[in-house]
Amino acid sequence: MKIGVIPDCFRISIREGIKKAAELKMDGIQPYATRGDLDPANLSGTGRGDLKSFVANLGLTISALVGDFGIGFANPEKLDFVVGRTKEVVDLAVDLGVSVVTTHIGTVPDDENAPAWKMMAESLPEVGTYAYNKGVFLATETGPETAVVLKKLLDAIGNPGLRANYDPANLVMVVGDDPVKGVYTLKEYIVHTHAKDGVKLPEDEPGKRKWKEMPLGEGNVDFPEYLKALKDIGYNGFFTIEREVGDNPEADIIKARDFLRDLSRKVGI
Repeated sequence: MKIGVIPDCFRISIREGIKKAAELKMDGIQPYATRGDLDPANLSGTGRGDLKSFVANLGLTISALVGDFGIGFANPEKLDFVVGRTKEVVDLAVDLGVSVVTTHIGTVPDDENAPAWKMMAESLPEVGTYAYNKGVFLATETGPETAVVLKKLLDAIGNPGLRANYDPANLVMVVGDDPVKGVYTLKEYIVHTHAKDGVKLPEDEPGKRKWKEMPLGEGNVDFPEYLKALKDIGYNGFFTIEREVGDNPEADIIKARDFLRDLSRKVGI
């Protein structure tokens, strides 16, 4: 099992976060490349080479880059911006020797005739082809819609550069989907995963968030069955720990690492 972490989750500088990942004996990292020191606009050719060496010298692999600008691909006023900036992240991935860029494409509607569906179907092939021609996959993160709906969109587009970053907690927290069944639904698209857990909250609290992220193993993701499902489909990529909340993210990340290692021995992955 290859276990990684999003270094930004440590809530320290990116270089210190990468060092922390190495200190904790992680196999890889998935840093944000949309802001700060890793924004493509802030990294010259020399800077990219230095970063690549810095990570390699720590014994780490960059499993993917986060290329999510928080906009998605269904906003007509910002579409040119997000397409252009996503291509910049793809170029950065090439320079760093990374084959996956993850993002959120927006919430996929059930209705194929909805404006958002049509805009995604028209805009995503441009970025998918751009990435594919450079040896990179653009992987949309699961969660805002069910696995079945996401598969329907990806099937309809049929672009070889578009894949999925599988986040089981998002499916549980946001739409109440079964993350184990979702693995089989999206099996041909999964190129990267997040190790995250959570619960969906009751719907009777107007104005409040309807989900809660939990430390790994404490939410409603059935991790033993989830790992078995990934093993069944032949997934051999990274399990990247993401901890977006909590008072002590480092402690939660260490717990998640140990949880995954123990479980992987039991499942045989």
